[in-house]
Amino acid sequence: MTDWKAFTVERADDIATVTLTGPGKGNAMGPDFWRELPQIFGELDSDPEVRAVVLTGAGKHFSYGLDLPAMAPTFGPLLADRALAAPRTDFLNDVRRLQASVTAVADCRKPVIAAVSGWCIGGGLDLIAAVDIRLASAEAKFSLREAKVAIVADVGSLQRLPGIIGEGHLRELALTGKDIDAARAEKIGLINDVYPDQDAVLAAARTLAREIAANPPLVVQGVKDVLDQPRAGRVADGLRYVSAWNAAFLPSEDLTEAMQSVFEKRPPEFKGR
Repeated sequence: MTDWKAFTVERADDIATVTLTGPGKGNAMGPDFWRELPQIFGELDSDPEVRAVVLTGAGKHFSYGLDLPAMAPTFGPLLADRALAAPRTDFLNDVRRLQASVTAVADCRKPVIAAVSGWCIGGGLDLIAAVDIRLASAEAKFSLREAKVAIVADVGSLQRLPGIIGEGHLRELALTGKDIDAARAEKIGLINDVYPDQDAVLAAARTLAREIAANPPLVVQGVKDVLDQPRAGRVADGLRYVSAWNAAFLPSEDLTEAMQSVFEKRPPEFKGR
């Protein structure tokens, strides 16, 4: 396969392991991530030798989520010319491109298992919401943190997580932006099982992938297709709605304050403007 900048892709027999590698701190999701993710999963989807995929992160953490400094050019024109249609349209197209990157994971016909260690924040949660099965190590922590940076989550968590953890738990996570540990994540159904450490969860994910790969591949793909069918339209409609909502309403003093506070390493002061 190609030499990737934000990932490594390895294959052992009929199992592929896709590893987030950054280059942002904590495998933060910058331009390379969003460009390469759909390419990788497109290749895996069409590779007849691959029967299951394990998705994990390099180092101590799965992902810190969106790389705000690297992605600042996406937001800059929208904030500078917030009254104009052109930057809003450009932003709408950018959001839909990011959504399509994650949807490529959900649409992959090969089952995808996430092995999560350390932090899984924001875009990281969007990503694991798009996989089929989620496992975690005991020290893993999860956060749907967009509300804390003046953003309505728009890359898939709000659309996919209701079917995984239910409306009540999702609303709690999305409205507070709070952090939860692996034990709570398992309790609410976000993850299937908790393992002692990073090595153990990765080994468990590969064992589960091999168990899936031992079944007839077309039947496995058929099961995934049938399970995905009832929610596919609802997810697609929700993604289009939130992208349009953010293009219309995202420009705010609070968003500017959130981004400045990140660069200045201080708590934000939101004023609802």
